[in-house]
Amino acid sequence: MAVVQFMVSLDLSVVNLGLPEIAESLGFSELGLTWVIHAYALAFGGLLLLGGKIADRYGHKRILLIGLVVFGIASLAGGFADVPGHLVAARVAQGVGAAMLAPAALALLTATFPSGKARVKAFGVWAAMNAAGGALGVLIGGVLTEYAGWEWVMWVSAPMAALAMILTWRGIARDLPVAPEGRPDVLGALLATGGMTLLVLGIVRTDRYAWSSMVTLSTLGAAVVLLAAFVYVERTTTRDPLVRVGLLANRSVAGANTYNLIFGATMASAFYFVSLYLQRVLGTSPAETGLKFLPLAIGVVVGSVIAIKLGYKVPARTLMIAGALVSAVGFAGFGMIDSDGSFLADVLVPSVIASVGFGLCLGPMVSTATHGVAQHETGTASSLLNSSRQIGAALGLAALSTAAFEYSGKEGTPSALSDGYAFALTLGAGLWIVAAVIALVVLPRVSPTTPAEQDDHELVDVPEKAV
Repeated sequence: MAVVQFMVSLDLSVVNLGLPEIAESLGFSELGLTWVIHAYALAFGGLLLLGGKIADRYGHKRILLIGLVVFGIASLAGGFADVPGHLVAARVAQGVGAAMLAPAALALLTATFPSGKARVKAFGVWAAMNAAGGALGVLIGGVLTEYAGWEWVMWVSAPMAALAMILTWRGIARDLPVAPEGRPDVLGALLATGGMTLLVLGIVRTDRYAWSSMVTLSTLGAAVVLLAAFVYVERTTTRDPLVRVGLLANRSVAGANTYNLIFGATMASAFYFVSLYLQRVLGTSPAETGLKFLPLAIGVVVGSVIAIKLGYKVPARTLMIAGALVSAVGFAGFGMIDSDGSFLADVLVPSVIASVGFGLCLGPMVSTATHGVAQHETGTASSLLNSSRQIGAALGLAALSTAAFEYSGKEGTPSALSDGYAFALTLGAGLWIVAAVIALVVLPRVSPTTPAEQDDHELVDVPEKAV
Protein backbone atom coordinates (compact mmCIF):
# COMPACT_ATOMS: atom_id res chain seq x y z
CA MET A 1 0.00 0.00 0.00
CA ALA A 2 2.96 2.31 0.63
CA VAL A 3 4.23 1.74 -2.92
CA VAL A 4 0.75 2.42 -4.31
CA GLN A 5 0.37 5.67 -2.40
CA PHE A 6 3.89 6.82 -3.27
CA MET A 7 3.11 6.27 -6.96
CA VAL A 8 -0.20 8.16 -6.85
CA SER A 9 1.34 11.08 -4.95
CA LEU A 10 4.36 11.22 -7.24
CA ASP A 11 2.15 11.34 -10.32
CA LEU A 12 0.39 14.44 -8.99
CA SER A 13 3.63 16.45 -9.07
CA VAL A 14 6.13 14.72 -11.37
CA VAL A 15 4.60 16.16 -14.57
CA ASN A 16 4.72 19.81 -13.48
CA LEU A 17 8.38 20.56 -14.24
CA GLY A 18 8.11 18.83 -17.63
CA LEU A 19 5.29 21.06 -18.90
CA PRO A 20 7.46 23.53 -20.86
CA GLU A 21 9.22 20.71 -22.75
CA ILE A 22 5.91 18.89 -23.29
CA ALA A 23 4.42 22.05 -24.82
CA GLU A 24 7.38 22.48 -27.18
CA SER A 25 7.56 18.81 -28.18
CA LEU A 26 3.85 18.14 -28.81
CA GLY A 27 2.73 21.61 -29.85
CA PHE A 28 0.40 22.41 -26.96
CA SER A 29 -1.06 25.88 -26.85
CA GLU A 30 -0.68 27.84 -23.61
CA LEU A 31 -4.34 27.19 -22.88
CA GLY A 32 -4.27 23.53 -23.89
CA LEU A 33 -1.21 22.75 -21.76
CA THR A 34 -3.20 23.19 -18.55
CA TRP A 35 -5.23 20.11 -19.50
CA VAL A 36 -2.20 17.88 -18.92
CA ILE A 37 -2.84 18.65 -15.24
CA HIS A 38 -6.60 19.17 -15.30
CA ALA A 39 -7.41 15.93 -17.16
CA TYR A 40 -5.87 13.84 -14.38
CA ALA A 41 -7.43 15.93 -11.60
CA LEU A 42 -10.91 15.77 -13.16
CA ALA A 43 -10.93 12.01 -13.70
CA PHE A 44 -9.36 11.28 -10.33
CA GLY A 45 -11.50 13.67 -8.29
CA GLY A 46 -14.73 13.06 -10.18
CA LEU A 47 -14.65 9.25 -9.97
CA LEU A 48 -13.27 8.74 -6.44
CA LEU A 49 -16.63 8.19 -4.73
CA LEU A 50 -17.65 5.71 -7.39
CA GLY A 51 -14.25 3.99 -7.17
CA GLY A 52 -14.58 3.54 -3.42
CA LYS A 53 -18.06 2.08 -3.73
CA ILE A 54 -16.97 -0.31 -6.48
CA ALA A 55 -14.09 -1.47 -4.29
CA ASP A 56 -16.48 -2.20 -1.40
CA ARG A 57 -18.88 -4.04 -3.68
CA TYR A 58 -16.53 -6.14 -5.78
CA GLY A 59 -13.52 -6.64 -3.51
CA HIS A 60 -10.69 -4.27 -2.57
CA LYS A 61 -7.85 -6.44 -3.87
CA ARG A 62 -9.57 -7.08 -7.21
CA ILE A 63 -10.29 -3.39 -7.84
CA LEU A 64 -6.79 -2.42 -6.69
CA LEU A 65 -5.24 -4.77 -9.25
CA ILE A 66 -7.52 -3.51 -12.04
CA GLY A 67 -6.68 0.08 -11.14
CA LEU A 68 -2.95 -0.67 -11.21
CA VAL A 69 -3.25 -2.24 -14.67
CA VAL A 70 -5.16 0.79 -16.02
CA PHE A 71 -2.72 3.20 -14.38
CA GLY A 72 0.38 1.39 -15.65
CA ILE A 73 -0.84 1.07 -19.25
CA ALA A 74 -1.92 4.72 -19.29
CA SER A 75 1.52 5.79 -18.02
CA LEU A 76 3.23 3.91 -20.84
CA ALA A 77 0.82 5.25 -23.44
CA GLY A 78 1.33 8.82 -22.26
CA GLY A 79 5.08 8.62 -22.83
CA PHE A 80 4.51 7.50 -26.43
CA ALA A 81 2.02 10.31 -27.18
CA ASP A 82 2.88 12.29 -30.31
CA VAL A 83 -0.04 14.75 -30.36
CA PRO A 84 -1.66 16.74 -27.52
CA GLY A 85 -4.92 14.75 -27.57
CA HIS A 86 -3.18 11.44 -26.98
CA LEU A 87 -1.37 12.74 -23.88
CA VAL A 88 -4.54 14.28 -22.44
CA ALA A 89 -6.39 10.98 -23.02
CA ALA A 90 -3.60 9.10 -21.25
CA ARG A 91 -3.84 11.48 -18.30
CA VAL A 92 -7.59 10.87 -18.13
CA ALA A 93 -6.95 7.10 -18.08
CA GLN A 94 -4.38 7.58 -15.30
CA GLY A 95 -7.01 9.44 -13.31
CA VAL A 96 -9.53 6.63 -13.82
CA GLY A 97 -6.99 4.07 -12.61
CA ALA A 98 -6.05 6.21 -9.60
CA ALA A 99 -9.72 6.65 -8.67
CA MET A 100 -10.01 2.87 -8.40
CA LEU A 101 -6.74 2.01 -6.71
CA ALA A 102 -6.42 4.86 -4.16
CA PRO A 103 -9.58 4.15 -2.10
CA ALA A 104 -9.11 0.37 -2.46
CA ALA A 105 -5.56 0.60 -1.12
CA LEU A 106 -6.53 2.73 1.88
CA ALA A 107 -9.50 0.46 2.63
CA LEU A 108 -7.18 -2.58 2.66
CA LEU A 109 -4.83 -0.77 5.03
CA THR A 110 -7.73 0.13 7.33
CA ALA A 111 -9.14 -3.41 7.36
CA THR A 112 -5.76 -5.04 7.97
CA PHE A 113 -4.81 -2.73 10.85
CA PRO A 114 -8.06 -1.82 12.64
CA SER A 115 -6.49 -0.67 15.93
CA GLY A 116 -3.50 -0.62 18.23
CA LYS A 117 0.20 -0.11 17.66
CA ALA A 118 0.09 -1.92 14.32
CA ARG A 119 -2.37 0.69 13.03
CA VAL A 120 -0.22 3.59 14.26
CA LYS A 121 2.86 2.17 12.53
CA ALA A 122 1.02 1.32 9.30
CA PHE A 123 -0.53 4.75 8.91
CA GLY A 124 2.75 6.42 9.85
CA VAL A 125 4.56 4.60 7.03
CA TRP A 126 1.68 5.32 4.65
CA ALA A 127 1.75 9.02 5.57
CA ALA A 128 5.50 9.30 5.02
CA MET A 129 5.28 7.66 1.59
CA ASN A 130 2.25 9.73 0.64
CA ALA A 131 3.83 13.13 1.22
CA ALA A 132 7.33 12.03 0.20
CA GLY A 133 5.93 10.95 -3.16
CA GLY A 134 4.64 14.45 -3.79
CA ALA A 135 7.89 16.10 -2.75
CA LEU A 136 10.17 13.65 -4.56
CA GLY A 137 7.93 13.93 -7.64
CA VAL A 138 9.19 17.49 -8.09
CA LEU A 139 12.81 16.32 -7.79
CA ILE A 140 12.35 13.33 -10.09
CA GLY A 141 10.37 15.38 -12.60
CA GLY A 142 13.05 18.05 -12.79
CA VAL A 143 15.91 15.56 -13.21
CA LEU A 144 14.09 13.44 -15.80
CA THR A 145 12.98 16.46 -17.81
CA GLU A 146 16.45 17.98 -17.92
CA TYR A 147 18.50 14.82 -18.53
CA ALA A 148 16.21 12.15 -20.04
CA GLY A 149 13.28 13.88 -21.73
CA TRP A 150 9.68 14.65 -20.82
CA GLU A 151 8.50 11.14 -21.83
CA TRP A 152 10.08 9.74 -18.68
CA VAL A 153 7.84 11.76 -16.38
CA MET A 154 5.07 9.51 -17.71
CA TRP A 155 7.01 6.27 -17.99
CA VAL A 156 8.41 6.46 -14.45
CA SER A 157 5.06 5.35 -12.99
CA ALA A 158 4.84 2.16 -15.06
CA PRO A 159 7.54 0.12 -13.21
CA MET A 160 6.11 1.25 -9.87
CA ALA A 161 2.66 0.05 -10.94
CA ALA A 162 4.17 -3.31 -11.94
CA LEU A 163 5.96 -3.62 -8.60
CA ALA A 164 2.77 -2.75 -6.71
CA MET A 165 0.87 -5.41 -8.71
CA ILE A 166 3.41 -8.09 -7.76
CA LEU A 167 3.35 -7.10 -4.09
CA THR A 168 -0.46 -6.97 -4.07
CA TRP A 169 -0.83 -10.31 -5.82
CA ARG A 170 1.62 -12.10 -3.52
CA GLY A 171 1.20 -10.25 -0.24
CA ILE A 172 -2.53 -9.59 0.15
CA ALA A 173 -5.07 -12.32 0.78
CA ARG A 174 -8.04 -12.51 -1.57
CA ASP A 175 -10.91 -10.57 -0.03
CA LEU A 176 -14.58 -11.03 -0.69
CA PRO A 177 -16.91 -8.09 -1.35
CA VAL A 178 -18.01 -6.56 1.96
CA ALA A 179 -20.70 -4.13 0.75
CA PRO A 180 -24.41 -4.98 0.88
CA GLU A 181 -25.73 -7.02 -2.01
CA GLY A 182 -28.70 -4.75 -2.78
CA ARG A 183 -29.22 -3.07 -6.13
CA PRO A 184 -26.57 -0.40 -6.76
CA ASP A 185 -27.59 3.26 -6.67
CA VAL A 186 -26.87 4.08 -10.32
CA LEU A 187 -28.59 7.49 -10.22
CA GLY A 188 -26.62 8.52 -7.14
CA ALA A 189 -23.38 7.42 -8.80
CA LEU A 190 -24.14 9.51 -11.90
CA LEU A 191 -25.09 12.58 -9.84
CA ALA A 192 -22.04 12.33 -7.59
CA THR A 193 -19.62 11.79 -10.47
CA GLY A 194 -21.15 14.61 -12.51
CA GLY A 195 -21.26 16.99 -9.55
CA MET A 196 -17.69 16.26 -8.44
CA THR A 197 -16.38 16.60 -11.99
CA LEU A 198 -18.10 19.95 -12.55
CA LEU A 199 -16.93 21.19 -9.15
CA VAL A 200 -13.29 20.40 -9.89
CA LEU A 201 -13.64 21.72 -13.46
CA GLY A 202 -15.10 25.01 -12.30
CA ILE A 203 -12.33 25.49 -9.75
CA VAL A 204 -9.34 24.56 -11.90
CA ARG A 205 -10.45 26.84 -14.76
CA THR A 206 -10.43 29.96 -12.58
CA ASP A 207 -6.94 30.61 -13.93
CA ARG A 208 -8.69 31.56 -17.20
CA TYR A 209 -12.18 32.55 -16.09
CA ALA A 210 -12.61 34.85 -13.10
CA TRP A 211 -14.59 33.67 -10.08
CA SER A 212 -17.30 36.18 -11.00
CA SER A 213 -17.47 35.17 -14.69
CA MET A 214 -20.57 33.52 -16.12
CA VAL A 215 -18.56 30.43 -17.09
CA THR A 216 -17.31 29.84 -13.54
CA LEU A 217 -20.60 30.69 -11.86
CA SER A 218 -22.64 28.46 -14.18
CA THR A 219 -20.22 25.54 -13.83
CA LEU A 220 -20.11 25.76 -10.03
CA GLY A 221 -23.87 26.34 -9.92
CA ALA A 222 -24.50 23.19 -11.93
CA ALA A 223 -22.15 21.29 -9.60
CA VAL A 224 -24.09 22.48 -6.54
CA VAL A 225 -27.40 21.43 -8.11
CA LEU A 226 -26.11 17.96 -8.97
CA LEU A 227 -24.54 17.44 -5.53
CA ALA A 228 -27.71 18.65 -3.80
CA ALA A 229 -29.72 16.20 -5.91
CA PHE A 230 -27.20 13.50 -4.95
CA VAL A 231 -27.77 14.16 -1.22
CA TYR A 232 -31.54 13.97 -1.74
CA VAL A 233 -31.27 10.71 -3.66
CA GLU A 234 -29.01 9.19 -0.99
CA ARG A 235 -31.51 10.07 1.72
CA THR A 236 -34.52 8.63 -0.12
CA THR A 237 -33.25 5.78 -2.31
CA THR A 238 -34.35 2.19 -1.69
CA ARG A 239 -31.17 0.93 -3.37
CA ASP A 240 -27.73 0.53 -1.85
CA PRO A 241 -26.61 4.20 -1.56
CA LEU A 242 -23.28 5.37 -2.92
CA VAL A 243 -22.60 7.19 0.38
CA ARG A 244 -24.75 6.50 3.41
CA VAL A 245 -25.82 9.87 4.85
CA GLY A 246 -25.23 8.57 8.37
CA LEU A 247 -21.53 8.14 7.53
CA LEU A 248 -21.22 11.90 7.12
CA ALA A 249 -22.70 12.39 10.61
CA ASN A 250 -19.73 10.56 12.12
CA ARG A 251 -17.70 13.30 13.84
CA SER A 252 -14.41 11.61 13.04
CA VAL A 253 -15.28 11.33 9.34
CA ALA A 254 -16.71 14.85 9.06
CA GLY A 255 -13.94 16.53 11.06
CA ALA A 256 -11.06 14.72 9.38
CA ASN A 257 -12.40 15.44 5.90
CA THR A 258 -12.86 19.14 6.67
CA TYR A 259 -9.32 19.24 8.06
CA ASN A 260 -8.16 17.39 4.94
CA LEU A 261 -9.61 20.10 2.68
CA ILE A 262 -7.19 22.57 4.27
CA PHE A 263 -4.34 20.06 4.18
CA GLY A 264 -4.82 19.59 0.43
CA ALA A 265 -5.14 23.32 -0.21
CA THR A 266 -2.00 24.31 1.68
CA MET A 267 0.23 21.45 0.57
CA ALA A 268 -0.59 21.97 -3.11
CA SER A 269 -0.01 25.70 -2.69
CA ALA A 270 3.36 25.17 -1.01
CA PHE A 271 4.63 23.05 -3.91
CA TYR A 272 3.27 25.51 -6.46
CA PHE A 273 4.38 28.84 -5.03
CA VAL A 274 7.76 27.71 -3.70
CA SER A 275 8.57 26.13 -7.07
CA LEU A 276 7.67 29.37 -8.85
CA TYR A 277 9.67 31.43 -6.35
CA LEU A 278 12.78 29.29 -6.86
CA GLN A 279 12.56 29.42 -10.66
CA ARG A 280 11.11 32.85 -11.45
CA VAL A 281 12.61 34.88 -8.60
CA LEU A 282 15.81 33.09 -7.56
CA GLY A 283 16.51 31.79 -11.09
CA THR A 284 17.16 28.10 -10.35
CA SER A 285 16.92 25.41 -13.07
CA PRO A 286 14.21 22.71 -13.07
CA ALA A 287 16.61 20.00 -11.84
CA GLU A 288 18.02 22.26 -9.13
CA THR A 289 14.51 23.26 -8.09
CA GLY A 290 13.57 19.62 -7.72
CA LEU A 291 16.69 18.95 -5.64
CA LYS A 292 15.83 21.82 -3.32
CA PHE A 293 12.49 20.17 -2.54
CA LEU A 294 14.29 17.16 -1.05
CA PRO A 295 14.40 18.64 2.50
CA LEU A 296 10.62 18.90 2.38
CA ALA A 297 10.35 15.16 1.73
CA ILE A 298 12.81 14.41 4.54
CA GLY A 299 10.87 16.65 6.91
CA VAL A 300 7.65 14.76 6.21
CA VAL A 301 9.36 11.47 7.01
CA VAL A 302 10.74 12.92 10.24
CA GLY A 303 7.31 14.23 11.21
CA SER A 304 5.73 10.85 10.43
CA VAL A 305 8.27 9.03 12.59
CA ILE A 306 7.56 11.43 15.46
CA ALA A 307 3.82 10.82 14.96
CA ILE A 308 4.40 7.06 15.19
CA LYS A 309 6.39 7.41 18.42
CA LEU A 310 3.84 9.74 20.00
CA GLY A 311 0.84 7.92 18.54
CA TYR A 312 1.07 5.18 21.18
CA LYS A 313 0.46 7.69 23.98
CA VAL A 314 -1.04 10.83 22.43
CA PRO A 315 -4.55 11.00 20.89
CA ALA A 316 -4.71 11.53 17.13
CA ARG A 317 -6.62 14.78 17.65
CA THR A 318 -3.73 16.21 19.67
CA LEU A 319 -1.23 15.29 16.96
CA MET A 320 -3.44 16.92 14.33
CA ILE A 321 -3.63 20.13 16.36
CA ALA A 322 0.15 20.12 16.90
CA GLY A 323 0.79 19.39 13.22
CA ALA A 324 -1.46 22.25 12.14
CA LEU A 325 0.28 24.73 14.44
CA VAL A 326 3.77 23.64 13.37
CA SER A 327 2.72 23.91 9.70
CA ALA A 328 1.31 27.38 10.38
CA VAL A 329 4.73 28.47 11.67
CA GLY A 330 6.38 27.11 8.52
CA PHE A 331 3.92 28.94 6.25
CA ALA A 332 4.43 32.13 8.23
CA GLY A 333 8.14 31.73 7.41
CA PHE A 334 7.27 31.30 3.72
CA GLY A 335 5.31 34.56 4.00
CA MET A 336 8.57 36.43 4.60
CA ILE A 337 10.17 35.61 1.21
CA ASP A 338 11.34 38.50 -0.95
CA SER A 339 13.15 39.08 -4.22
CA ASP A 340 16.52 39.47 -2.46
CA GLY A 341 16.08 36.27 -0.48
CA SER A 342 18.12 33.09 -0.42
CA PHE A 343 17.34 29.39 -0.49
CA LEU A 344 18.73 28.80 3.01
CA ALA A 345 16.77 31.46 4.85
CA ASP A 346 13.64 31.83 2.72
CA VAL A 347 12.99 28.25 1.56
CA LEU A 348 14.97 25.65 3.50
CA VAL A 349 14.06 26.64 7.06
CA PRO A 350 10.31 27.15 6.42
CA SER A 351 10.21 23.95 4.30
CA VAL A 352 11.64 21.84 7.11
CA ILE A 353 9.25 23.31 9.69
CA ALA A 354 6.15 23.01 7.49
CA SER A 355 7.01 19.50 6.32
CA VAL A 356 7.48 18.22 9.87
CA GLY A 357 4.00 19.58 10.59
CA PHE A 358 2.67 17.75 7.51
CA GLY A 359 4.16 14.50 8.77
CA LEU A 360 2.80 14.98 12.29
CA CYS A 361 -0.81 15.30 11.17
CA LEU A 362 -1.10 13.23 7.98
CA GLY A 363 -1.12 9.70 9.46
CA PRO A 364 -3.40 10.59 12.40
CA MET A 365 -5.75 12.43 10.04
CA VAL A 366 -6.16 9.44 7.73
CA SER A 367 -6.55 7.08 10.68
CA THR A 368 -9.20 9.37 12.20
CA ALA A 369 -11.15 9.57 8.93
CA THR A 370 -11.67 5.81 8.97
CA HIS A 371 -12.08 5.42 12.74
CA GLY A 372 -15.26 3.65 13.77
CA VAL A 373 -16.32 3.03 10.16
CA ALA A 374 -17.96 -0.32 9.43
CA GLN A 375 -15.90 -2.70 7.32
CA HIS A 376 -18.34 -2.58 4.40
CA GLU A 377 -17.90 1.22 4.21
CA THR A 378 -14.10 1.50 4.46
CA GLY A 379 -13.76 1.99 0.71
CA THR A 380 -16.38 4.73 0.76
CA ALA A 381 -14.72 6.48 3.72
CA SER A 382 -11.36 6.23 1.96
CA SER A 383 -12.74 7.72 -1.25
CA LEU A 384 -14.30 10.58 0.74
CA LEU A 385 -10.88 11.37 2.20
CA ASN A 386 -9.19 11.31 -1.20
CA SER A 387 -12.00 13.44 -2.66
CA SER A 388 -11.73 16.09 0.04
CA ARG A 389 -7.99 16.41 -0.55
CA GLN A 390 -8.42 16.70 -4.32
CA ILE A 391 -11.13 19.34 -3.94
CA GLY A 392 -9.08 21.14 -1.29
CA ALA A 393 -6.02 21.19 -3.54
CA ALA A 394 -7.98 22.49 -6.53
CA LEU A 395 -9.98 25.05 -4.57
CA GLY A 396 -7.07 26.22 -2.41
CA LEU A 397 -4.63 26.57 -5.29
CA ALA A 398 -7.19 28.44 -7.40
CA ALA A 399 -8.15 30.80 -4.57
CA LEU A 400 -4.59 31.48 -3.38
CA SER A 401 -3.34 31.93 -6.96
CA THR A 402 -6.03 34.54 -7.52
CA ALA A 403 -5.02 36.25 -4.27
CA ALA A 404 -1.35 36.22 -5.28
CA PHE A 405 -2.11 37.65 -8.71
CA GLU A 406 -4.34 40.41 -7.34
CA TYR A 407 -1.77 41.33 -4.70
CA SER A 408 1.22 41.43 -7.05
CA GLY A 409 -0.57 43.18 -9.91
CA LYS A 410 0.43 42.79 -13.56
CA GLU A 411 4.02 43.97 -13.36
CA GLY A 412 5.60 40.53 -13.44
CA THR A 413 8.86 41.74 -11.87
CA PRO A 414 10.70 39.46 -9.40
CA SER A 415 9.80 41.83 -6.56
CA ALA A 416 6.08 41.86 -7.45
CA LEU A 417 5.98 38.11 -7.96
CA SER A 418 7.66 37.34 -4.64
CA ASP A 419 5.26 39.72 -2.85
CA GLY A 420 2.30 37.87 -4.35
CA TYR A 421 3.69 34.46 -3.45
CA ALA A 422 4.44 35.63 0.09
CA PHE A 423 0.90 36.96 0.53
CA ALA A 424 -0.66 33.68 -0.66
CA LEU A 425 1.56 31.59 1.64
CA THR A 426 0.72 33.85 4.58
CA LEU A 427 -2.95 33.11 3.90
CA GLY A 428 -1.95 29.44 4.02
CA ALA A 429 -0.66 29.98 7.57
CA GLY A 430 -4.09 31.35 8.49
CA LEU A 431 -5.77 28.28 7.00
CA TRP A 432 -3.64 26.04 9.21
CA ILE A 433 -4.85 27.94 12.28
CA VAL A 434 -8.41 27.22 11.12
CA ALA A 435 -7.49 23.52 10.76
CA ALA A 436 -6.22 23.45 14.36
CA VAL A 437 -9.52 24.92 15.56
CA ILE A 438 -11.49 22.34 13.54
CA ALA A 439 -9.50 19.49 15.10
CA LEU A 440 -10.02 20.92 18.58
CA VAL A 441 -13.75 21.58 18.27
CA VAL A 442 -15.09 18.89 15.92
CA LEU A 443 -12.99 15.77 16.44
CA PRO A 444 -13.81 13.49 19.38
CA ARG A 445 -11.06 12.76 21.89
CA VAL A 446 -10.15 9.11 21.37
CA SER A 447 -7.43 7.43 23.43
CA PRO A 448 -4.53 6.19 21.27
CA THR A 449 -4.54 2.55 22.39
CA THR A 450 -6.04 0.28 25.00
CA PRO A 451 -3.81 -1.57 27.45
CA ALA A 452 -4.20 -4.81 25.50
CA GLU A 453 -2.92 -3.07 22.39
CA GLN A 454 0.37 -1.95 23.92
CA ASP A 455 2.17 -5.15 22.91
CA ASP A 456 4.75 -4.32 20.26
CA HIS A 457 4.31 -7.70 18.66
CA GLU A 458 0.53 -7.62 18.36
CA LEU A 459 -0.81 -8.74 15.00
CA VAL A 460 -4.35 -7.80 14.11
CA ASP A 461 -6.32 -10.58 12.46
CA VAL A 462 -8.42 -9.78 9.43
CA PRO A 463 -12.03 -10.94 9.95
CA GLU A 464 -12.58 -14.35 8.42
CA LYS A 465 -15.34 -13.15 6.13
CA ALA A 466 -12.93 -10.68 4.51
CA VAL A 467 -10.21 -13.22 3.72
